[in-house]
Amino acid sequence: MAKKKLIGIVVSAKCPKTLVVKVERIAEHKKYKKHYRVHKKYKVHCETGEYHPDDKVIVEECRPMSKDKHWRVIGFADKKDNKNLPR
Repeated sequence: MAKKKLIGIVVSAKCPKTLVVKVERIAEHKKYKKHYRVHKKYKVHCETGEYHPDDKVIVEECRPMSKDKHWRVIGFADKKDNKNLPR
């Protein structure tokens, strides 16, 4: 099974090897069929300290690193040469 990849925005980079990334998606109300935005915050593992708040990044599923952390950063989402973007 392929690992899930998501694109999100870094909200916090205060911990040494952990980022908090907010991933936003569009949901549809079942009864009224109106579209609305839903967001969720993920704790993400990051070995390097090159990511700062408001950076757009790609995250990928991985093994559990801690109680809350089971995603890792692949790279920036805004770079033109990045081939890791999910489709």
